[in-house]
Amino acid sequence: MYCRDCGEKLSLRFLENEGLVPYCPKCEQFKFPFFPVAVLMLVVNRGENKILLARHAGEDVFKLFAGYLKKGESAEKAIPRELKEETGLNAVKWRYFGSRYHSAKDLLLLQFVVTADEESEIVCGEEIETARWCTPEEAQTLILKDSTAETFLLSALETLGKKK
Repeated sequence: MYCRDCGEKLSLRFLENEGLVPYCPKCEQFKFPFFPVAVLMLVVNRGENKILLARHAGEDVFKLFAGYLKKGESAEKAIPRELKEETGLNAVKWRYFGSRYHSAKDLLLLQFVVTADEESEIVCGEEIETARWCTPEEAQTLILKDSTAETFLLSALETLGKKK
């Protein structure tokens, strides 16, 4: 591990009430692990009987919507921004569902169920090739299998009373 500020090799030092923490001898500071945070969104219509899935450019599987938080941005600001950027749709409301560490990309996912204005036309951005509204049953068959998105989808559908 190396210091993200100066590039010096970090060593582990004991810090009271924290245990072993990476330490930079050059900066003379403890350097707590840093990893990015993203929102993972299960986008539903107002009736919660349709789910919006996305297929990214160059891929053949459907996924949920996700996006990184920008520096200084809250999750509550990232949700409507990301949904608008990726689909042109407006987020009407959202509720926190839970968090999960995603080891494949070394990031923390904040999971939200997001209600979108389904009356608007879907206009996909650069990242998304296509997006479509599905029934909960269709979503369960289309979503990328054995993925973090599938785990979240199934848990959320169970909570919403929509799992087959």
